[in-house]
Amino acid sequence: MMANKPKKLVAPEAEKFPRKEVPIYGKTKADGRVYFAKLVTSSELAAHRVINITEEKSGLGVSIDVPNMLEQLRNQAAAVNRGDLSEAEGMLMNQATALQSLFARLTERAMDKDSIPAFEAFMRMALRAQNQCRATLEALAEIKNPRPVAFVKQANIAHGPQQINNGVPVESLAHGKNPISSNELSGGSHELLPDTRASALESRIDTPVEAVGEIYRATD
Repeated sequence: MMANKPKKLVAPEAEKFPRKEVPIYGKTKADGRVYFAKLVTSSELAAHRVINITEEKSGLGVSIDVPNMLEQLRNQAAAVNRGDLSEAEGMLMNQATALQSLFARLTERAMDKDSIPAFEAFMRMALRAQNQCRATLEALAEIKNPRPVAFVKQANIAHGPQQINNGVPVESLAHGKNPISSNELSGGSHELLPDTRASALESRIDTPVEAVGEIYRATD
């Protein structure tokens, strides 16, 4: 009787790297659908999509590991929520340095041109890069030294006599008259003027009528 040959062990398939699939977590299908909806509307996935399409032709896109990229973006946002702006400050400083390099390169290209239109085109872009570099450094300075926010209420201040006329006719003001509003008190005793109009209750009472003459009826 021949002995059975031992089966050859097959090594488990190695996980592909970099991973390009977006991981979906959830114990049930319903949980997975909820997680997927939150992921699609999340800021980290939107940022990953922009980075992925931007680096597609640079050669870096093929090496991006999607789960690690999403985790890194979440960590950056969490650091800002904790008040740690060190990475944001480094980002702005590096962007300003890159814009400075772009300004220098565009200026060099402009100096190589013999025609005025080409020179102006490159110098216009160079100055745009320079202006954006300045704005980036201003944003960095604002983060490092934030300005206090002051809430100031508006005040009407006048030097000398001040008169405010709301709804007063111009003719009255021109003749020096002092018109009285309909809701002001009148008279020396400061009593309200009597209302001579009939009340609503009195206007509904019938007026007296004259007596009716003798009524003639049949004798029977």
